[in-house]
Amino acid sequence: MEIYLVRHTETICEKGICYGQSDVNIAEPFDEIFDRIISELPSEAIIFSSPLKRCSILAKHIKKNIKTISYQEDDRLKEMNFGDWELKNWNEIPPEQLNPWMEDFVNIQVSNGESFIDLHKRVKSFLSDLISQKPQKPIIIVAHAGVIRSILCHHTSLPLKEAFQNKVDFGQVVKI
Repeated sequence: MEIYLVRHTETICEKGICYGQSDVNIAEPFDEIFDRIISELPSEAIIFSSPLKRCSILAKHIKKNIKTISYQEDDRLKEMNFGDWELKNWNEIPPEQLNPWMEDFVNIQVSNGESFIDLHKRVKSFLSDLISQKPQKPIIIVAHAGVIRSILCHHTSLPLKEAFQNKVDFGQVVKI
């Protein structure tokens, strides 16, 4: 199975803002970046996307520019839910909350949010459903850095605590 993992482009958020599942817009202009992304993708594919607009805007653009077998948005492809930290500057998060999470982000759940293992479980559920469909065409997944890192950990058997070894830039396409 040929899978293309595509991270959304830059958002309108200032650097240092924790935006997880907040539905923030992407920075404009993005046409040139979108065209570069499309040039790295197959001409025909099945597309899955996070429903958050920073992904769905890109996914719908891809859909218009390649032969799309099917298009589906899936909540399991959303970024990690950072709960009480959403839209806060990382520097504003109290150290007594942030430090334990930084030491064990895999298992420690953000207040009113998720841990990385929670994200990983829903991503694995998505992958299990995808594999059971036995798709015969390439797959494009438009998602977030956390989701893509989770998929790459699953694909390579990299321990989740090492997920940040998988560098995923804005607008990057990773083929697996």
